Formats: sequence, structure tokens, C-alpha cells
Amino acid sequence: MDDQVKIYKCRSIVKGSGSGEAIISRDAMCFYLCDPETGIVIERNHSISGRSIAGKVLVVQSGKGSSVVQVDGFYQMWVKNTLPAAIIVREVEPVIVSASVVVGKTMVDRMEEDPFDVIKDGDYVEVDADTGEVRVRRSGA
Repeated sequence: MDDQVKIYKCRSIVKGSGSGEAIISRDAMCFYLCDPETGIVIERNHSISGRSIAGKVLVVQSGKGSSVVQVDGFYQMWVKNTLPAAIIVREVEPVIVSASVVVGKTMVDRMEEDPFDVIKDGDYVEVDADTGEVRVRRSGA
């Protein structure tokens, strides 16, 4: 494998795989506060407000919000095909996990290194929850 690609072990939460450009948020995420038509984060003062998460690999601190709004946000984005390709969560919590399970969105946590230290905005990331691996290619590499 290309030596510019780093491979990290992780724990699978929702099986499957997804790949794409990384988008990083150290803030907790409520998917209800995303525009389901575009995948753009519309939550005021969120670190990635105004940016689309559609088709990207979202690296996020954790989820937030009630199960009803989180699942509804996931579902509305799933219907419009604007969910991230995969989600890497630093701190797992039940609401974001249950929402991901409902729509079958690939999700992992417990990367062997802190995802905020080893993944940067724009890196190309492949998440394989079936094998428990995250592959990171630095942007510009």
C-alpha cells in the first residue's frame, strides 16, 4: 500500500464503509441542524456552520440533541442523500449511535490515535467498519 496512506484500527459501531474528503468538527453535532437538501450545517456558531457534510467523512466530537430530533435529522438527510459517507466519532453517545443505526450509516469510534490529531480537513479518508480500519491520505499527498 502507498506509504503516504496511514492505517488506524478502530471500533465498528455501524457496519459498512464509506470514503471521501474529511470534514472536521470538534463541536458536538445535531443532524437536525443541517439543511437536508444540501447537507449544509445551519447551526449558528458551530465550527463547520455553512459547510456541507454531504458525501464527506465527518470527524466529529460527539452527537447532541434528543433522540427524536437527531433521528429525524438523519432520516431527512438520508431521504435526500445528503448524509456523510461515513462518521468517525471521538466520544460515542447513545443518541448519535441510534440515529446512525436507524439509517444504516457507517460509524466508527475508538481510533487507536486521536482522530483530531491524525485527520485534517481535506484529507482523503476511507472508513471500513467491517474490518475496523480507517485509512488516511494527507491532502496534497
